[in-house]
Amino acid sequence: MKLSGRIGRIKPSATLAINAKANELKKSGVRIINFGVGEPDFDTPQNIRNAGIESIGKGRTRYTAVGGINELKDAVCSTIRADYGLSYGRENILISSGGKHALYNLFMTLLDPGDEVIIPSPFWVSYPDMVNLANARPVVVGCSEEDGFILRPEALEKAITPKTRLLILNSPSNPTGKYYGESELKALAEVLLRHENVLIASDDIYYRILFGGRKWVSLGMVEEKLRERIFIINGVSKSYCMTGWRIGYLIGDRTVIKAATDFQSQVTSNAASISQWASVEALSGDQKPALEMAKIFEARCKRVLEIIAGLPGVTCAAPDGAFYVFPNFSAYFGKKCGTRPINGSLDLADFLMEEAHVAVVPGEAFGEDNCLRFSYALSDQEIEQGFDAVKKALQKLS
Repeated sequence: MKLSGRIGRIKPSATLAINAKANELKKSGVRIINFGVGEPDFDTPQNIRNAGIESIGKGRTRYTAVGGINELKDAVCSTIRADYGLSYGRENILISSGGKHALYNLFMTLLDPGDEVIIPSPFWVSYPDMVNLANARPVVVGCSEEDGFILRPEALEKAITPKTRLLILNSPSNPTGKYYGESELKALAEVLLRHENVLIASDDIYYRILFGGRKWVSLGMVEEKLRERIFIINGVSKSYCMTGWRIGYLIGDRTVIKAATDFQSQVTSNAASISQWASVEALSGDQKPALEMAKIFEARCKRVLEIIAGLPGVTCAAPDGAFYVFPNFSAYFGKKCGTRPINGSLDLADFLMEEAHVAVVPGEAFGEDNCLRFSYALSDQEIEQGFDAVKKALQKLS
């Protein structure tokens, strides 16, 4: 049967493909240590679960307004005021079914055929395909490991053309965990101020998971003149261990938010009512579990970096947040295990799955083939065992 042209432009999610292959091996009795997972390994905090249960008991199970309940919009506004120092009203907020949905709503609302979207690389795997689905053109700008995988102002300036409509900034980043500090953001802001046609999508989904005492800062916080051009994408998935609850939000210009709400009304209608009420508690209730989780991730990150430092030929830019590392394994490209060649990250990821029974995501999916992404949203024991298996598998390559 003939499929639409847009379907032919998208690629299957690499992370979902890795998880599917890992699950198949598990079904056959193989124990897989899965470093590919992109969600916290903790349960949703009890107070949030209780709020969800309570909403069911109160019969809050019907349609809500397409753009979300006012209580959740108010909680988002309060959170942004406290964490960003920025003021927004309900008319600036759209509640969606996850952060990915919020991004897709934004792209479909803003982008036309021929528009260009600048995507710093390494990037979250879905950005280019989502841009393609909006009939726009992704413009990938490589950011080197030597530069900490941070977009430099001169690279941004070079990438901007009269067709540029949007820049995507993700901080802390998936897959690298790197964070844009105040100085990096100010340098980018100087470029953006010269190009009034360029809007900014600020994907801040990991913003609460920061290491080394870093304080949250975003582009709108360092340059007031850019605020009307910035759209914040966030949600409760990563910070509150609520990936399955599917609540994200989009913040920005009221005209665009209204248009994005109209678009959502014809696609999904409202996000799940029960999840919205649970998210009110997530944002407004006890924040201690979120803080404790971030501390655990920081301790895990430190240990993972120590382990990686012991892998011959492997380098790794130290993350500033999130729960990923993105080490460079290119020293093993061109080697073989028997007759099996390793020519890139996809080959190496397949080799580690079959030889070490470890699942990782090839860097090729993130726009940087030299690397593999490891999530350390795993127990300490699994981390130790998994990397030990990786080390032993690498020793078989020559």
